[in-house]
Amino acid sequence: MDQVKQGTDALFILLGAIMVLAMHAGFAFLELGTVRKKNQVNALVKILVDFAVSTIAYFFVGYTVAYGVDFFSGAETLAQKNGYELVKFFFLLTFAAAIPAIVSGGIAERARFQPQLLATALLVGFIYPLFEGVVWGGKFELQAWLKGVAGAEFHDFAGSVVVHAVGGWIGLAAVLLLGARQNRYRKDGAMSAHPPSSIPFLALGAWILAVGWFGFNVMSAQTIDKISGLVAVNSLMAMVGGTLVAVVMGKNDPGFAYNGPLAGLVAVCAGSDLMHPAGALVVGGVAGAIFVSLFTLTQNRWKIDDVLGVWPLHGLCGAWGGIACGIFGQTALGGLGGVTLGAQLIGTLAGVAWAFAGGLVVYGVIKAVLGLRLSQEEEYEGADLSIHRIGATPDREVSW
Repeated sequence: MDQVKQGTDALFILLGAIMVLAMHAGFAFLELGTVRKKNQVNALVKILVDFAVSTIAYFFVGYTVAYGVDFFSGAETLAQKNGYELVKFFFLLTFAAAIPAIVSGGIAERARFQPQLLATALLVGFIYPLFEGVVWGGKFELQAWLKGVAGAEFHDFAGSVVVHAVGGWIGLAAVLLLGARQNRYRKDGAMSAHPPSSIPFLALGAWILAVGWFGFNVMSAQTIDKISGLVAVNSLMAMVGGTLVAVVMGKNDPGFAYNGPLAGLVAVCAGSDLMHPAGALVVGGVAGAIFVSLFTLTQNRWKIDDVLGVWPLHGLCGAWGGIACGIFGQTALGGLGGVTLGAQLIGTLAGVAWAFAGGLVVYGVIKAVLGLRLSQEEEYEGADLSIHRIGATPDREVSW
């Protein structure tokens, strides 16, 4: 029975890893559909190559930083217990690789390729796993300290803060250091629209992400005996809440409609194992409102050129999810309990501060040493031709 349990656990988490790996196709198509046509190829290539770099950085450095586990032993040792530790690495790698995938959407259309790959290696090798290790790996005994101070450990079941808020706030730092795209905001106060290139591809990316998210959340149990239908239904309800609120507040705009479910899913990750489904519905609805209102503010009033809105979607909705876990996880609101609002506030603020500071350091140093932006001519020509020497539809471009 032990062997069956070990094999089942390995299969369970492997399926989760595959589902979250598929989400990276969602990141790619969401960005492809949102950017202008001259940057579509770059969107696809960035997500793939960022994942490859993330794998190397996390395998050799990041996973050890987070959990103290390394793979510098023989294959016979690694294969013990059906290689569960290896498959667990694969699963958690797909989370770690979401960090550069999130950032990619914010810095789209004007970031240089190789410097971004260097940033990916540093973020996935050091910045992300240090906070991951504190929350999920018990590093530095900060969770024990927090329990003594606030009455509970910081709870983040599937990464509202550890993954999404961290990725979103790193993305904000990168966007601020890069600056806006050319002609996005003019000196006379006028603003160029820079509309999405393909609503169908944007929708496809959102659907792929939404489906994969049930692996992201449910499989965060990591063993078959801890699987929870509550997590699945809460994810569903938050997705629905985010969708409906975003459609209403966004006045039927498809960009808001398809980012609304993602906002809800980001927010529910932290407390999806604790909340009542009605609470998850509210959490998702609030996240949808946060995304629509803050995306509009950042783009139009604050003039922060965050192309896919990764800061409001991941950074702010992720932070809301960490805090919401401390509210809707309480037994008084139908939750399972075991969390406190104080612990959730402290943990969320710590994650946000660490991510933003880490993003400023990593991208600030790269900007000073190597430079981050394409030249004015390269940006005008588009990242596809400037970096990859081919457009998304080369046959049509030649015929024209």
